[in-house]
Amino acid sequence: MNETNKEFSIYPIGYVKRQEDGFFLKMKKDFIPALKQLEHFSHALVFWWADKNDNAEKRKLLQCTPPYGENPPATGVFATRAEYRPNPIALTTAEIQEVNYEQGYVKVKNIDAFDGTPIIDLKAYFPVCDRVKDAKIPSWIQGWPEWFPEEGMGIFGE
Repeated sequence: MNETNKEFSIYPIGYVKRQEDGFFLKMKKDFIPALKQLEHFSHALVFWWADKNDNAEKRKLLQCTPPYGENPPATGVFATRAEYRPNPIALTTAEIQEVNYEQGYVKVKNIDAFDGTPIIDLKAYFPVCDRVKDAKIPSWIQGWPEWFPEEGMGIFGE
């Protein structure tokens, strides 16, 4: 098989639930056992499918002008956090507030995904692997906060 034509199958392991009492990662029944010991971590990396932007036209968009920073240049989507891309995989590092095995969910402090968004994977946050000591960003986004704000980013009706 030619490696450039290889395809993969991805399926949801759960869905984002945005409710008045918080943000939940509701797991499909078959995947609830995979939550074991997750409550011992402060954060999880939540990989989700940006299904609201998944169509043939948006998958072909390879450049954009980012909506952040001062006078951002035209930018390739791989240099952005844009949800439209060849494979609309998105990532949120979410603070874990509760893991409930009986009801099959993880309550998180915040997530920048719509209600009903498919979750494709969860990974425990390991500072040794997931943190970078001397990260570099372009000058046009230098004004962003150093850390994710406690009150969230004001996205999707927080």
